[in-house]
Amino acid sequence: MTKGQIMDQDRMDRTLKRMAHEILEKNSEPEQLVLVGIKTRGETIAQRLQQKIQSIEQIEVPLETLDITFYRDDLKHKEGLKEPEVKPVTLQHDLTGRIVVLVDDVLYTGRTVRAAMDAILSQGRPAAIQLAILVDRGHRELPIRADYVGKNVPTASSEQIQVQLLEVDGEDQILISERLKG
Repeated sequence: MTKGQIMDQDRMDRTLKRMAHEILEKNSEPEQLVLVGIKTRGETIAQRLQQKIQSIEQIEVPLETLDITFYRDDLKHKEGLKEPEVKPVTLQHDLTGRIVVLVDDVLYTGRTVRAAMDAILSQGRPAAIQLAILVDRGHRELPIRADYVGKNVPTASSEQIQVQLLEVDGEDQILISERLKG
């Protein structure tokens, strides 16, 4: 059951523009940046950040997509799911010595981010890994903190955040809802 809208399209656009500026302010050499979006919505958010950075700095920051299914440690524990499909990570750019900005839609337990860092480190040794998250909802199981946060939304564990993106879902909005029991 939907409880309310956290962000509409205009607010999401302003938030991503602010996050792009924060990324550029923290990194004085934007040509060292590589954006890495976690499939599926993190990938789309990373593409939007790439476009905003390009419009601000007139440089194209490389963009990678990361499928972290193989690196997840929690999927086999969920009842009814098959073993995760093993998909090797193949990146187009060498991350060694670069500043990787890992991008995802929601930060919750931290397990997705940990899996993504494992995948990145299996491909090279970046100078730094930074984290950009559209919504931070708390409830960490691992000591992971985002460097760039669109919005902090304290939630109950019975709630869920739904990020809907035009490219994936047909509209831009972020909703909070009660998790269905059963």
